[in-house]
Amino acid sequence: MSSITRPFVLSLSKGEGRVFQQSAKLIGLLLGLAIFPVTVSSHPLDPALLELVSHDSRVDVLWKASLGRPGSRPLVPILPARCTPVSAPVLRQARGTISQRWTVDCGKRGLLGAPIRIEGLSARGTDALVRIRTQDGHLIQAVLRPDEPFFTVSKGTTRVDVATDYIKLGFEHILTGPDHLLFILGLVLLVQGWRLLLWTITSFTVGHSITLSLAVLGFVNYPPRPVEVLIALSIFVVAVELVRSAEGRVLWIRRFPWALAFVFGLLHGLGFAGALSQVGLPAGEIPLALFSFNIGIEIGQLLFVAIVIAVRAALAWTPVCWPTPTQLIPAYVIGSLSAFWVFERASMIF
Repeated sequence: MSSITRPFVLSLSKGEGRVFQQSAKLIGLLLGLAIFPVTVSSHPLDPALLELVSHDSRVDVLWKASLGRPGSRPLVPILPARCTPVSAPVLRQARGTISQRWTVDCGKRGLLGAPIRIEGLSARGTDALVRIRTQDGHLIQAVLRPDEPFFTVSKGTTRVDVATDYIKLGFEHILTGPDHLLFILGLVLLVQGWRLLLWTITSFTVGHSITLSLAVLGFVNYPPRPVEVLIALSIFVVAVELVRSAEGRVLWIRRFPWALAFVFGLLHGLGFAGALSQVGLPAGEIPLALFSFNIGIEIGQLLFVAIVIAVRAALAWTPVCWPTPTQLIPAYVIGSLSAFWVFERASMIF
């Protein structure tokens, strides 16, 4: 067996040769399924937030949304027809987002039983979190999606509703983040052995959970754009290690991939925090919402790892054989995309 094939298996078996020769086909399928349907430059999931605080008939409105790409359709909150403005919106722009605050008068009936809609979710391909705090302190919350951009205000939100909404947000964020998925794919291709892979994925989880929690709770302040550059650079490092390992070099990263995963997991956690900071955490349910968002990320992450392993196992039994040089395609594809992200995100800083 050629040394160039060694980094592309998790364990040795009689069918390993065919597993190696299917690497090119594997990467093509995974890129087609997980990357190219979404934008390759950033997270398409950049949820907006509509927060409404009732004070008798008057309602204070906070609207936060990403600026999006140039020329992209703006997101527009549509409040109930009976809610009339009593103050002009105050606009503020920071960190690639725009926020507006104003007050409306919804009459004696308030918001209860009224429809709320967000226009533009389908065109933008993102979600919006609607959070309502009633005068008596009850929380009403809903996640509006491209296929269901509206809801009718009900009497309240349970803890189960909060957990479900934030699990969905975390799940969608990881599965629509091509940079995070490529990093995980690189780890799966780099690591040999099921036990070592388990420790590596666990280390990545611990790393991003730490910084995600610290950033969202306000203990860590960081400039988002340099962090995005470093996240892309971390993927490039993994791609380089794949190539060096394929050349037969014995690297400490191959022996201790969990250390690499933990350190870079700290960076990726700051990236996860960006989406969660956009919508914030509901007062009174902060631990539950934060834990649920983390759970959603882990479910999506484990699902992706399972898909990678399942596809590789299935392709091991196909009769198609690929030339040996194609076995480096995964490393070069991961490296090329990550290098593009590094330069693109760095250019946004300057």
